[in-house]
Amino acid sequence: MKRTPISQVAGHIGKEVKVAGFAQTIRDQGSIKFIILRDISGVVQAVVLKDSAEAMEVAGRLSTESVIEITGKVKSEKQAPGGFEISAEKISILSLADPELPIPVIEKGQEETDQSIRLDWRWIDLRKPERTLIFKVWTLMEQAFREYWTKNGYIEIHSPKFMSTPSESGAELFEVKYFERKAYLAQSPQFYKQMGMAAGFEKVFEVGPVFRANPSFTSRHDTEFTGYDVEISFVESHQDPMNEEQKAIRYAIEKIKEGYGEEILKYYGRKLVVPSLPFPQITMKEAKEVLGRLGVPSEKDGDLSPEEERKLSEYVKEKEGHEFVFITEYPIDVRPFYHMRLETDPSLTKSFDLLWDGLEITTGAQREHRYDVLIKQAKEKKVKLEPIQFYLNFFKYGCPPHGGFGLGPSRMLMKVFNVANVREVTYLYRGIKRLAP
Repeated sequence: MKRTPISQVAGHIGKEVKVAGFAQTIRDQGSIKFIILRDISGVVQAVVLKDSAEAMEVAGRLSTESVIEITGKVKSEKQAPGGFEISAEKISILSLADPELPIPVIEKGQEETDQSIRLDWRWIDLRKPERTLIFKVWTLMEQAFREYWTKNGYIEIHSPKFMSTPSESGAELFEVKYFERKAYLAQSPQFYKQMGMAAGFEKVFEVGPVFRANPSFTSRHDTEFTGYDVEISFVESHQDPMNEEQKAIRYAIEKIKEGYGEEILKYYGRKLVVPSLPFPQITMKEAKEVLGRLGVPSEKDGDLSPEEERKLSEYVKEKEGHEFVFITEYPIDVRPFYHMRLETDPSLTKSFDLLWDGLEITTGAQREHRYDVLIKQAKEKKVKLEPIQFYLNFFKYGCPPHGGFGLGPSRMLMKVFNVANVREVTYLYRGIKRLAP
């Protein structure tokens, strides 16, 4: 008999089915036993009666979270979850769990286990339906972004993660031995997605790993994460990649709400809002003025601290009724040499960050595509030209005006689920002190 997903059992009332999953709860009432069985699609109650002697004997040997297979008839039962249950005729143990679980899967009536302990036993932590939901949503979110990009003529690239020179600043680098020389793990695919513009691809995207040797213990930093990167050609300004990003994000959130909005509300209390277009915008200068009026201290000219990001988002939400806001026109001293500068004020760049409800999820800009200007800006920033000559060559033989952005999907998920720590939405978190499991 073929296995039936638990979510489909309700359609088999009066028929025999075979289900398989984890024994979430086992209740022994002597002559009758109840097993709550869980698979990826849901839970179902199975009842074991004493007249099914073989099934009763096996049920007596079960431990919580053992993986089992149950065959039996589905019958209506008002008191059972969902209004039906399976009368177990046969139980097979596929994998017996140690009876002493290191962390509980169902945590009723008690505080949740400390996060660091849960991360030690992440595969058990992920058995919780609310954790599994995160990765169902991530799957749908990634599918939605890919749909948007491929429907709109983007080409997918896969750039190398070994680099001979840093792709961003010289800091936060993981250095590795590469045969008889040094290499670095890629901080972003920035150089190579720009190469796609020089190659005439016009629109590219990449989904791939990013490595940052960031010595930070904050709730939103990690040393390895997944990045979504986009670059488009023939832009008139940084407004073009901003416009593309806001449309893609709206498309993705719409799909997430449609597919999992009710479950997100059930497990996380988060009512997902599909954002209206266009997203509000505010320049860095205007942002600092607003924050000054609000009495929020400025930690650094031309950039925002996490507290400033939160307060600014609160201001925009109250004023505009919007969870998103673009911050534009960052000064040249806080941006890389390859960001294009404003014609009206060369001390500012055609750049942007995107905040979602107080959290930065994106950095982007129009890039400088003119070879001579790029070299001039690199020299001004005291960037050594020899190690990046391969990159500079992308612009030596003709390259369209272009711009793009890097988007953090794990940070997006923090906002989708309204959770405060990136560790909760990362399959296996990597940080300064965590390299296992």
